[in-house]
Amino acid sequence: MTPAAQKAQIYLHRGNLTKAQYWCVQAVEEARNEGTWESLASALGNLGNVYALLEDFQQAEACYQEVLTIQRSQSNHNTIGETLANLGNIKADAGDYTKARAYYLEAIDVLTATDNYRALGILYGNLALQEVATNQHENAIGHFKYALEFHRTVGDEISLANTYSQLGQAFLTQGEIRQAEECLNNASEHFIKLGNEPSEAAVLRMLGDLYQRKRDWISAIRCLERTVQIDIRYQLPEQKIDGERLTQLRKDTTGSSINQPPKGSG
Repeated sequence: MTPAAQKAQIYLHRGNLTKAQYWCVQAVEEARNEGTWESLASALGNLGNVYALLEDFQQAEACYQEVLTIQRSQSNHNTIGETLANLGNIKADAGDYTKARAYYLEAIDVLTATDNYRALGILYGNLALQEVATNQHENAIGHFKYALEFHRTVGDEISLANTYSQLGQAFLTQGEIRQAEECLNNASEHFIKLGNEPSEAAVLRMLGDLYQRKRDWISAIRCLERTVQIDIRYQLPEQKIDGERLTQLRKDTTGSSINQPPKGSG
């Protein structure tokens, strides 16, 4: 790694995108003048990542396209797939979902041939999120399920938790309450295992909504009680709204027959 590339990595790690961009540009110039195709592809990829973080999607795409040209000339399928995924991500971030989908599907074809299960799990999840954004919920549900299979294969607990949460939300949007409840409870269990309480709280909010739809007031209150505990511990911005919601739900159910969950609810 060149001195400029090292400085770029340091500033990117610190979150100083302005200086990271400057040193990434220097690293690209160094690689063009003195480096190998690998160092040039790496420097351009890092610069593309910085532009993507800065939401300069046009410049990010230009970097990734040049990287892709280099990688195709070397027939490196794993890196080709990763760059196609990056192109899909910036198109999705820019709201160009048609092109994002095309890049994701091409990346899936490339990475399937290399058995890159970790990357495939991420790709299917990204494709599903893009489909949620375009109200293709049935397609999204199918692709979230593919993502779960790959995350299980590689043992990626964080991605499993996030994908269960996203799939649960998709089911909830479709009104498929039983499937949503199962996925959200799985997500909650994974976040508890990971010790990620703020993410657990986000899932519990959705579960609270779900139980209110089911008129299972006791379960809804329990979810919100746990959510408020986490809100207070981490000073989360949702603390006030969650507290007010819990107070109102307790008030609405006090001394009423609706304190009991409906028959057949689980």
